[in-house]
Amino acid sequence: MSVKIYHNPKCSKSRATLALLEERNIELKIVRYLETPPGAKEIDEILTKLGMEPRDLMRKGEAAYKEQSLADESLSRDALIEAMAGEPILIERPIVVKGDKARIGRPPESVLDII
Repeated sequence: MSVKIYHNPKCSKSRATLALLEERNIELKIVRYLETPPGAKEIDEILTKLGMEPRDLMRKGEAAYKEQSLADESLSRDALIEAMAGEPILIERPIVVKGDKARIGRPPESVLDII
């Protein structure tokens, strides 16, 4: 079974996680999610695999988070997922998915428990 990594090559944690997986000769599908963003359905599936809610996966320091008032507690789960689909920079990185499990590579070694 292959492993998918949602990768941003400009991110040091993402690069370190990718290197960690490559060192172990893991068959990888690399998704540069800023260039090829996941849709709302895919983000929802990733959240389920992570066992997280949308805000747990959001980069709250990004300008888009503040500009879209995403801290507003009245926003629905679907609205937050749509925001991530529309502005993929909001998605925490890297995310590694294998089968029905996923982990965020912070720290990079945290992904090893699903491999």
